[in-house]
Amino acid sequence: MRRPEDPDQENEAVRRGQQERLIRVWETPKGWRYWSDVNNTTVGVWYTATAFAFMLFAGVLGLMIRVQLAVPDNDFLSATMYNQVYTLHGTVMMFLFAVPIFEAVAVILLPQMLGARDLPFPRLSAFGYWCFLIGGIFVCGSIFFGQAPNSGWFMYPPLTTQERFTPGYGADIWLLGLSFIEVASIAAAVELIVGALKCRPPGMRLNLMPLYAWYVLVVAAMILFAFPPLIAGDILFELERLFDWPFFDPTRGGDPMLWQHLFWIFGHPEVYIIFLPTIALFAMIIPTFARRPLVGYSWIVLAAVGTGFLSFGLWVHHMFTTGLPAMSLGFFSAASEAVAIPTGVQIFVFLATCLAGRIVYSVPMLFVSGSLAIFVLGGLTGVMVALAPFDWQVHDTYFIVAHLHYVILGGVLFPIVAGLYYYWPIVSSRKLHDSWGKVAFWLMFVGFNVAFFPMHYSGMIGMPRRVYTYPSALGLELPNLISTVGAFVFAAGFLIVVADILRPRKDPYASRNVWNAGTLEWSGEVPDQPWGVRSVPIIKSRYPLWDQPGLVDDMDKGRFYLPDAQEGKRETMVTTVLDAEPIQCLRVPGPSFVPMAAAFFLGGCFIAATFHYWTLTLASLVVAIAVIMFWLWKATAVIPEKDEKYVGLGLTLPIYVSGPHSVSWWAMFITMIGDATAFLSLVFGYYFFFTIHADFPPPGATGPGLLWPSVSLGLFAAAWAGAVFARRELRRGGVMLSRLLMIVGIVASVGAAAALIWAPHVSGLQPSVHVYPATVWVLCIWTALHAGVGTLMLSYCLARSFAGKLTPRYDIDIANVALYWHFAAATGFVTVLTIAYFPLTV
Repeated sequence: MRRPEDPDQENEAVRRGQQERLIRVWETPKGWRYWSDVNNTTVGVWYTATAFAFMLFAGVLGLMIRVQLAVPDNDFLSATMYNQVYTLHGTVMMFLFAVPIFEAVAVILLPQMLGARDLPFPRLSAFGYWCFLIGGIFVCGSIFFGQAPNSGWFMYPPLTTQERFTPGYGADIWLLGLSFIEVASIAAAVELIVGALKCRPPGMRLNLMPLYAWYVLVVAAMILFAFPPLIAGDILFELERLFDWPFFDPTRGGDPMLWQHLFWIFGHPEVYIIFLPTIALFAMIIPTFARRPLVGYSWIVLAAVGTGFLSFGLWVHHMFTTGLPAMSLGFFSAASEAVAIPTGVQIFVFLATCLAGRIVYSVPMLFVSGSLAIFVLGGLTGVMVALAPFDWQVHDTYFIVAHLHYVILGGVLFPIVAGLYYYWPIVSSRKLHDSWGKVAFWLMFVGFNVAFFPMHYSGMIGMPRRVYTYPSALGLELPNLISTVGAFVFAAGFLIVVADILRPRKDPYASRNVWNAGTLEWSGEVPDQPWGVRSVPIIKSRYPLWDQPGLVDDMDKGRFYLPDAQEGKRETMVTTVLDAEPIQCLRVPGPSFVPMAAAFFLGGCFIAATFHYWTLTLASLVVAIAVIMFWLWKATAVIPEKDEKYVGLGLTLPIYVSGPHSVSWWAMFITMIGDATAFLSLVFGYYFFFTIHADFPPPGATGPGLLWPSVSLGLFAAAWAGAVFARRELRRGGVMLSRLLMIVGIVASVGAAAALIWAPHVSGLQPSVHVYPATVWVLCIWTALHAGVGTLMLSYCLARSFAGKLTPRYDIDIANVALYWHFAAATGFVTVLTIAYFPLTV
């Protein structure tokens, strides 16, 4: 008679089978197909390595600046080359390192902190990376051909917008290259917001989220509101350079102050966009080495949100010397002082946690301590320059250079290196070298202060920024020489970190959870597996590895959700926004070269436009749209082979959901918020000119009239109704009526765009004559393009319906398009109200 099998052996065999299927589904492609990977860890490593490569490039440029300024009357760099070097140094540090490194690290860490298999749109992350790489190489490579931008990382007009003053392609490379890179930033922001809100494990309510996830949420939301004004400014800037539309030309009604407003509405929040994520690293590192939970969790969340909110109300402190009214100076000076309060709360929370715990000294804590010291000093000088009278004295001097670097390097680079030493075991399963790390810290800390502290003195005695040399006998020789020596000492320290990362690894694997941390990202196996988490856990604490005994063992043995991949699909769990209750088993797409191809052709569009190759620009755009349509058709809103899936622990979840429960609906909503911010920035330009110029609109200007804008508004309403009611009828089962309504929406949206473009054309508005017709034209073109995108979306839905991929049960596509049309219709309404009706009411 056959003996019964040992139940433990049967369970072990089942677990091994589950693990093998999971590894097979989530494994990284081999050989040349490796570059098609979309796994968050792989893409995050690419992102991080590329951001650091750009940072090293900018660092070399910075050392070239210091060599040039080491002695008076130096000819190491010519004036022309110096302008390119310092412009590219600032541009790369701010746009290609400081913001992307946050997104890169978050792409790696956030899913593991949330116990998720991956972020909800892995191919979007890959697309963002390839955009970042292509745009970064384009911008950085310009210096090797003598065509780098040369007017500062802020590119103030009107000199930069006039071809006769700034010839060549440098300004265009800056504008179009960075606009393309901003696509990557906004794509990452959408991915991270949806991931933090919708992909938390069951039980992880908002008030149990790791603080890093809170910071990611705040910063990604800030990106949505900070980057679009710069994109709007870039559009106006490039239209003036390409077509002589006079947005910043005072002789034709323009005003260069508009650029400063749009740029610094982006520029000052960006300081906090790059600072808050590094504070988030403190929030993860300090509790681990203090051996206790962070003091004041709620306070630090409120402080992070408050910092993000206040950062949008103090951009004018960069413009104190531009002749603004005294009331404006007082308001923005007070706002600039007020932002120190939530920043101070965060720093005191960290100090309180250290005092309340028992600190375990380590290399990460060494960098954390040095960063706090440097950043506090930078913050104090920031409070000083927030005072308008003091700012008048040191504006555009090396005092500002010193303040900026104390905040940026002290508040960003030192914490990132701390995070590098802390999280390296997650990336490589090995630790970095402690002794090397200590040497690197002291070289960096001492070198940094030797390099940048004397700049306060240089600025106070009058050394201006952006000068490529200076005469002797001004008292500037010694502080500049000291700064140059310090810069090379600092660089030597950072090179030790780079060498430690790149050295051949023969060390044994680090132990699991090597730092004895309490958060979920340290639950991974050593060496790490490609699946993210073995099974999606139930979370009951902010520090589950400390407070939930046996959690890691239960995860390893598949005792939680999604322990298997029976259907051979990549799956993760979607939960509700507030309470993290499971609502969907989400299937995410696997490796593909399509995101790379989409980024390549979209990048080709931007690059060809830079050099005025219009045929190639149009061809690249058409191919990019075709590739994106193919991507959406094949990999999104896929109808599953069954409606529900058993995910474990007695729970069955739907595989396909639409509307507000769907992650794609949230992605559309978040994207359109960013789009609306860019549009409102253009509208701000219209009302800015109206406010400051008595002759806007100029005397005798007819405007676009009432007829055609009103016709366009009616057609916008019809297109909106067609999309909204098409979705409603489809849900009711009226497939044919739904298709008819889509056709109505398509025809109406085409008509709305045509009428809106026809209005200024038939009125004879010449955009190169005065800023008023130029502003009207740019609002009409922006709105018409959105109608065109709406046409494309409705046509896509119609095709999906005829192909049987859009049905009453499976209606994600039309639900998302209906949401888009809410925003598009609002855009049309505001545009028509502004260009056609507003002048009649004043």
